[in-house]
Amino acid sequence: MRAPGGALVSLVLREYGDATRAILFDYLPTAEPRRYLYDLVADYPRRGGRAFRPSLCIATARAFGTPMELALRTAASIELIHNAMLIHDDIEDESEERRGKPTMHMAEGVPIAINVGDMLSLLSMRPLLDNRHMLGPELSFKIPEETERMARESAEGQAFELGWRRDNVDDVAEADYLRMVLKKTCWLTTIHPCRMGTLIGGKGAFDLDRCIRFGFFLGAAFQIQDDLLNLEGDATSYGKELSGDVREGKRTLMLIHLLANATAAERDRLHTMLGQPREQRSDIDVSWVREQMNSHGCLDYARQVAHGLAGAAQYEFNELYGHLPDSRDKRFIEALPMWVIERS
Repeated sequence: MRAPGGALVSLVLREYGDATRAILFDYLPTAEPRRYLYDLVADYPRRGGRAFRPSLCIATARAFGTPMELALRTAASIELIHNAMLIHDDIEDESEERRGKPTMHMAEGVPIAINVGDMLSLLSMRPLLDNRHMLGPELSFKIPEETERMARESAEGQAFELGWRRDNVDDVAEADYLRMVLKKTCWLTTIHPCRMGTLIGGKGAFDLDRCIRFGFFLGAAFQIQDDLLNLEGDATSYGKELSGDVREGKRTLMLIHLLANATAAERDRLHTMLGQPREQRSDIDVSWVREQMNSHGCLDYARQVAHGLAGAAQYEFNELYGHLPDSRDKRFIEALPMWVIERS
Protein backbone atom coordinates (compact mmCIF):
# COMPACT_ATOMS: atom_id res chain seq x y z
CA MET A 1 0.00 0.00 0.00
CA ARG A 2 1.06 3.56 -0.63
CA ALA A 3 0.27 6.31 1.85
CA PRO A 4 -2.32 8.63 0.29
CA GLY A 5 -3.41 11.72 2.08
CA GLY A 6 -0.71 12.32 4.69
CA ALA A 7 -1.12 16.08 4.24
CA LEU A 8 -4.90 15.68 4.40
CA VAL A 9 -4.65 13.81 7.71
CA SER A 10 -2.52 16.59 9.22
CA LEU A 11 -4.91 19.25 7.95
CA VAL A 12 -8.04 17.54 9.29
CA LEU A 13 -6.44 16.74 12.65
CA ARG A 14 -5.48 20.37 13.07
CA GLU A 15 -8.89 21.69 12.01
CA TYR A 16 -10.99 19.27 14.04
CA GLY A 17 -8.58 19.41 16.97
CA ASP A 18 -8.94 23.18 17.14
CA ALA A 19 -12.72 22.92 16.94
CA THR A 20 -12.79 20.29 19.70
CA ARG A 21 -10.56 22.29 22.03
CA ALA A 22 -12.61 25.43 21.46
CA ILE A 23 -15.69 23.75 22.90
CA LEU A 24 -13.82 21.54 25.37
CA PHE A 25 -12.58 24.46 27.43
CA ASP A 26 -16.15 25.68 27.86
CA TYR A 27 -16.62 22.62 30.09
CA LEU A 28 -13.61 23.29 32.34
CA PRO A 29 -14.71 25.39 35.34
CA THR A 30 -12.80 28.47 36.50
CA ALA A 31 -13.95 28.05 40.09
CA GLU A 32 -12.24 27.30 43.38
CA PRO A 33 -10.16 25.46 44.30
CA ARG A 34 -8.12 26.62 41.33
CA ARG A 35 -4.59 25.88 42.54
CA TYR A 36 -5.29 22.30 43.59
CA LEU A 37 -7.93 21.32 41.05
CA TYR A 38 -9.34 23.45 38.26
CA ASP A 39 -6.08 24.98 37.01
CA LEU A 40 -4.70 21.44 36.92
CA VAL A 41 -7.78 20.02 35.18
CA ALA A 42 -6.91 22.22 32.19
CA ASP A 43 -3.21 21.26 32.20
CA TYR A 44 -3.14 18.14 30.02
CA PRO A 45 -5.72 19.48 27.51
CA ARG A 46 -3.63 22.67 27.15
CA ARG A 47 -0.53 20.63 26.35
CA GLY A 48 -2.04 19.85 22.98
CA GLY A 49 -1.72 16.54 21.20
CA ARG A 50 -2.95 15.44 17.80
CA ALA A 51 -6.64 15.16 18.81
CA PHE A 52 -6.79 11.92 16.82
CA ARG A 53 -9.76 10.47 18.72
CA PRO A 54 -12.17 13.41 18.52
CA SER A 55 -11.17 14.04 14.91
CA LEU A 56 -12.06 10.47 13.97
CA CYS A 57 -15.45 10.89 15.65
CA ILE A 58 -16.18 14.13 13.80
CA ALA A 59 -14.91 12.88 10.44
CA THR A 60 -17.01 9.71 10.69
CA ALA A 61 -20.17 11.68 11.44
CA ARG A 62 -19.44 14.10 8.60
CA ALA A 63 -18.73 11.25 6.18
CA PHE A 64 -22.39 10.30 6.70
CA GLY A 65 -23.35 13.86 5.77
CA THR A 66 -23.94 15.18 9.29
CA PRO A 67 -22.90 18.76 10.24
CA MET A 68 -19.84 18.96 12.45
CA GLU A 69 -21.75 20.82 15.16
CA LEU A 70 -23.80 17.70 15.95
CA ALA A 71 -20.64 15.70 16.76
CA LEU A 72 -18.58 18.37 18.54
CA ARG A 73 -19.83 17.77 22.08
CA THR A 74 -19.30 14.04 21.81
CA ALA A 75 -15.82 14.69 20.41
CA ALA A 76 -15.04 17.01 23.33
CA SER A 77 -16.19 14.33 25.77
CA ILE A 78 -13.90 11.78 24.11
CA GLU A 79 -10.92 14.13 24.44
CA LEU A 80 -11.72 14.90 28.08
CA ILE A 81 -11.95 11.27 29.11
CA HIS A 82 -8.79 10.51 27.13
CA ASN A 83 -6.90 13.11 29.15
CA ALA A 84 -8.35 11.73 32.37
CA MET A 85 -7.11 8.27 31.46
CA LEU A 86 -3.69 9.67 30.58
CA ILE A 87 -3.29 11.09 34.08
CA HIS A 88 -4.22 7.79 35.68
CA ASP A 89 -2.11 5.79 33.22
CA ASP A 90 0.91 7.96 33.99
CA ILE A 91 0.50 7.18 37.69
CA GLU A 92 0.08 3.46 37.10
CA ASP A 93 3.07 3.38 34.74
CA GLU A 94 5.21 5.68 36.94
CA SER A 95 5.85 7.75 33.81
CA GLU A 96 7.92 10.90 34.08
CA GLU A 97 6.98 12.89 30.97
CA ARG A 98 3.81 13.61 29.06
CA ARG A 99 3.77 15.82 25.97
CA GLY A 100 7.20 17.18 26.75
CA LYS A 101 6.52 18.17 30.37
CA PRO A 102 6.58 16.41 33.76
CA THR A 103 3.58 14.17 34.29
CA MET A 104 0.84 15.39 36.60
CA HIS A 105 1.84 13.15 39.52
CA MET A 106 5.50 14.08 39.18
CA ALA A 107 4.64 17.79 39.35
CA GLU A 108 1.78 17.74 41.86
CA GLY A 109 2.00 14.41 43.71
CA VAL A 110 -0.04 11.24 43.30
CA PRO A 111 -3.07 12.13 45.48
CA ILE A 112 -3.77 15.42 43.70
CA ALA A 113 -3.16 13.83 40.29
CA ILE A 114 -5.68 11.08 41.02
CA ASN A 115 -8.27 13.67 42.02
CA VAL A 116 -7.63 15.73 38.88
CA GLY A 117 -8.07 12.63 36.72
CA ASP A 118 -11.29 11.79 38.54
CA MET A 119 -12.64 15.30 37.94
CA LEU A 120 -11.78 15.17 34.23
CA SER A 121 -13.69 11.91 33.98
CA LEU A 122 -16.72 13.51 35.61
CA LEU A 123 -16.49 16.62 33.44
CA SER A 124 -16.46 14.45 30.31
CA MET A 125 -20.09 13.55 31.03
CA ARG A 126 -21.38 17.13 30.82
CA PRO A 127 -21.05 17.52 27.02
CA LEU A 128 -22.94 14.26 26.60
CA LEU A 129 -25.79 15.59 28.73
CA ASP A 130 -25.90 18.68 26.55
CA ASN A 131 -26.28 16.52 23.44
CA ARG A 132 -29.99 16.24 24.16
CA HIS A 133 -30.48 19.81 22.93
CA MET A 134 -29.17 18.94 19.45
CA LEU A 135 -29.54 15.18 19.00
CA GLY A 136 -32.81 14.49 20.73
CA PRO A 137 -33.51 12.10 23.61
CA GLU A 138 -33.05 8.75 21.84
CA LEU A 139 -29.59 9.35 20.36
CA SER A 140 -28.35 11.40 23.31
CA PHE A 141 -29.21 8.51 25.65
CA LYS A 142 -27.40 5.91 23.52
CA ILE A 143 -24.13 7.86 23.54
CA PRO A 144 -23.50 7.63 27.33
CA GLU A 145 -24.32 3.92 27.11
CA GLU A 146 -21.58 3.58 24.52
CA THR A 147 -19.21 5.65 26.67
CA GLU A 148 -19.79 3.29 29.61
CA ARG A 149 -18.97 0.32 27.36
CA MET A 150 -15.76 1.97 26.19
CA ALA A 151 -14.65 2.83 29.74
CA ARG A 152 -15.30 -0.72 30.91
CA GLU A 153 -13.38 -2.26 28.02
CA SER A 154 -10.47 0.13 28.64
CA ALA A 155 -10.29 -0.72 32.33
CA GLU A 156 -10.29 -4.43 31.55
CA GLY A 157 -7.42 -3.99 29.11
CA GLN A 158 -5.46 -1.94 31.62
CA ALA A 159 -6.01 -4.68 34.18
CA PHE A 160 -4.33 -7.23 31.91
CA GLU A 161 -1.30 -5.00 31.39
CA LEU A 162 -0.92 -4.04 35.04
CA GLY A 163 -1.41 -7.62 36.19
CA TRP A 164 1.23 -8.99 33.83
CA ARG A 165 3.74 -6.48 35.14
CA ARG A 166 2.88 -7.00 38.81
CA ASP A 167 3.11 -10.78 38.56
CA ASN A 168 6.10 -10.66 36.19
CA VAL A 169 4.35 -12.86 33.65
CA ASP A 170 6.86 -13.87 30.97
CA ASP A 171 4.74 -16.17 28.81
CA VAL A 172 2.30 -13.61 27.39
CA ALA A 173 1.35 -14.81 23.91
CA GLU A 174 0.85 -12.53 20.94
CA ALA A 175 -2.88 -13.32 21.03
CA ASP A 176 -2.97 -12.19 24.69
CA TYR A 177 -1.25 -8.96 23.72
CA LEU A 178 -3.72 -8.27 20.92
CA ARG A 179 -6.67 -8.92 23.24
CA MET A 180 -5.21 -6.45 25.72
CA VAL A 181 -4.66 -3.87 22.96
CA LEU A 182 -8.21 -4.40 21.68
CA LYS A 183 -9.55 -3.44 25.07
CA LYS A 184 -7.06 -0.90 26.39
CA THR A 185 -6.17 1.00 23.21
CA CYS A 186 -8.65 0.26 20.45
CA TRP A 187 -11.91 0.86 22.29
CA LEU A 188 -10.95 4.41 23.29
CA THR A 189 -8.72 5.34 20.37
CA THR A 190 -10.55 4.01 17.32
CA ILE A 191 -13.59 1.81 18.01
CA HIS A 192 -15.45 4.27 20.25
CA PRO A 193 -14.87 7.33 18.01
CA CYS A 194 -16.02 5.32 14.98
CA ARG A 195 -19.09 4.04 16.80
CA MET A 196 -19.97 7.52 18.05
CA GLY A 197 -19.52 9.15 14.66
CA THR A 198 -21.51 6.36 13.03
CA LEU A 199 -24.26 6.58 15.64
CA ILE A 200 -24.60 10.32 15.16
CA GLY A 201 -24.17 10.28 11.38
CA GLY A 202 -26.33 7.22 10.81
CA LYS A 203 -28.97 8.45 13.28
CA GLY A 204 -29.04 5.12 15.07
CA ALA A 205 -29.91 3.08 11.98
CA PHE A 206 -26.44 1.54 11.44
CA ASP A 207 -25.12 -1.63 13.13
CA LEU A 208 -22.35 -0.23 15.36
CA ASP A 209 -20.72 -3.62 15.86
CA ARG A 210 -19.55 -3.40 12.26
CA CYS A 211 -17.11 -0.71 13.48
CA ILE A 212 -15.24 -3.12 15.75
CA ARG A 213 -13.13 -4.89 13.13
CA PHE A 214 -11.99 -1.68 11.44
CA GLY A 215 -11.35 -0.05 14.80
CA PHE A 216 -9.39 -3.04 16.09
CA PHE A 217 -7.05 -3.30 13.11
CA LEU A 218 -6.52 0.47 12.99
CA GLY A 219 -6.04 0.80 16.74
CA ALA A 220 -3.68 -2.18 17.04
CA ALA A 221 -1.47 -0.78 14.26
CA PHE A 222 -1.58 2.57 16.07
CA GLN A 223 -0.46 0.98 19.36
CA ILE A 224 2.41 -1.01 17.85
CA GLN A 225 3.70 2.09 16.10
CA ASP A 226 3.41 3.99 19.39
CA ASP A 227 5.48 1.28 21.10
CA LEU A 228 8.07 1.43 18.30
CA LEU A 229 8.33 5.20 18.65
CA ASN A 230 8.99 4.72 22.36
CA LEU A 231 12.12 2.82 21.38
CA GLU A 232 13.34 4.75 18.37
CA GLY A 233 11.44 8.05 18.19
CA ASP A 234 12.99 11.51 18.06
CA ALA A 235 13.73 12.64 21.60
CA THR A 236 12.72 16.26 20.93
CA SER A 237 9.34 15.51 19.33
CA TYR A 238 8.24 12.29 21.03
CA GLY A 239 7.07 14.01 24.23
CA LYS A 240 7.68 11.08 26.60
CA GLU A 241 10.80 9.38 27.93
CA LEU A 242 12.37 7.18 25.27
CA SER A 243 12.56 3.47 26.17
CA GLY A 244 10.15 4.20 29.02
CA ASP A 245 8.17 1.07 28.11
CA VAL A 246 11.26 -1.07 28.76
CA ARG A 247 11.94 0.64 32.06
CA GLU A 248 8.28 0.16 33.05
CA GLY A 249 8.33 -3.52 32.03
CA LYS A 250 5.42 -3.19 29.59
CA ARG A 251 4.62 -6.34 27.66
CA THR A 252 4.90 -4.77 24.22
CA LEU A 253 4.94 -6.88 21.08
CA MET A 254 8.71 -6.38 20.89
CA LEU A 255 9.24 -7.63 24.45
CA ILE A 256 6.94 -10.61 23.87
CA HIS A 257 8.87 -11.50 20.72
CA LEU A 258 12.14 -11.21 22.64
CA LEU A 259 10.93 -13.47 25.45
CA ALA A 260 9.82 -16.04 22.89
CA ASN A 261 13.14 -16.03 20.97
CA ALA A 262 15.78 -15.34 23.62
CA THR A 263 18.25 -17.94 24.79
CA ALA A 264 17.70 -19.52 28.19
CA ALA A 265 20.37 -17.29 29.74
CA GLU A 266 18.95 -14.15 28.13
CA ARG A 267 15.46 -15.10 29.25
CA ASP A 268 16.63 -15.62 32.85
CA ARG A 269 18.33 -12.22 32.93
CA LEU A 270 15.28 -10.58 31.38
CA HIS A 271 12.92 -12.25 33.86
CA THR A 272 15.07 -11.09 36.79
CA MET A 273 15.21 -7.52 35.51
CA LEU A 274 11.45 -7.37 34.89
CA GLY A 275 10.84 -8.65 38.42
CA GLN A 276 12.61 -5.65 39.94
CA PRO A 277 10.87 -2.40 40.86
CA ARG A 278 11.00 0.23 38.13
CA GLU A 279 13.53 2.40 39.96
CA GLN A 280 15.99 -0.50 40.16
CA ARG A 281 16.08 -1.02 36.39
CA SER A 282 19.25 0.80 35.37
CA ASP A 283 20.23 2.48 32.12
CA ILE A 284 22.53 -0.50 31.56
CA ASP A 285 19.55 -2.87 31.89
CA VAL A 286 17.49 -0.83 29.43
CA SER A 287 20.37 -0.66 26.93
CA TRP A 288 20.87 -4.40 27.19
CA VAL A 289 17.21 -5.09 26.45
CA ARG A 290 17.37 -2.78 23.44
CA GLU A 291 20.45 -4.62 22.17
CA GLN A 292 18.71 -7.97 22.52
CA MET A 293 15.64 -6.66 20.70
CA ASN A 294 17.85 -5.57 17.82
CA SER A 295 19.73 -8.87 17.84
CA HIS A 296 16.53 -10.92 17.67
CA GLY A 297 14.80 -8.71 15.08
CA CYS A 298 12.01 -7.69 17.44
CA LEU A 299 11.47 -4.22 16.00
CA ASP A 300 11.42 -5.47 12.42
CA TYR A 301 8.91 -8.14 13.41
CA ALA A 302 6.66 -5.58 15.09
CA ARG A 303 6.79 -3.35 12.01
CA GLN A 304 5.70 -6.27 9.84
CA VAL A 305 2.77 -7.00 12.15
CA ALA A 306 1.76 -3.32 12.17
CA HIS A 307 1.82 -3.19 8.37
CA GLY A 308 -0.33 -6.31 8.20
CA LEU A 309 -2.84 -4.79 10.60
CA ALA A 310 -2.89 -1.56 8.60
CA GLY A 311 -3.64 -3.55 5.46
CA ALA A 312 -6.50 -5.31 7.23
CA ALA A 313 -7.81 -1.93 8.41
CA GLN A 314 -7.76 -0.70 4.82
CA TYR A 315 -9.85 -3.67 3.74
CA GLU A 316 -12.33 -3.18 6.58
CA PHE A 317 -12.63 0.51 5.74
CA ASN A 318 -13.87 -0.43 2.29
CA GLU A 319 -16.32 -2.94 3.78
CA LEU A 320 -17.59 -0.45 6.36
CA TYR A 321 -17.60 2.92 4.60
CA GLY A 322 -17.27 2.04 0.92
CA HIS A 323 -20.96 2.78 0.33
CA LEU A 324 -20.64 6.39 1.48
CA PRO A 325 -20.25 9.13 -1.14
CA ASP A 326 -16.80 10.59 -1.75
CA SER A 327 -15.88 13.39 0.62
CA ARG A 328 -12.86 14.89 2.33
CA ASP A 329 -13.85 13.16 5.56
CA LYS A 330 -14.13 9.77 3.90
CA ARG A 331 -10.69 10.25 2.32
CA PHE A 332 -9.30 11.25 5.72
CA ILE A 333 -10.53 8.02 7.32
CA GLU A 334 -9.26 6.01 4.35
CA ALA A 335 -5.78 7.52 4.79
CA LEU A 336 -5.54 6.68 8.50
CA PRO A 337 -4.28 3.06 8.28
CA MET A 338 -1.08 4.14 6.52
CA TRP A 339 -0.76 7.32 8.56
CA VAL A 340 -0.78 5.51 11.90
CA ILE A 341 2.21 3.35 10.96
CA GLU A 342 4.18 6.15 9.28
CA ARG A 343 3.75 8.89 11.89
CA SER A 344 6.80 9.99 13.84
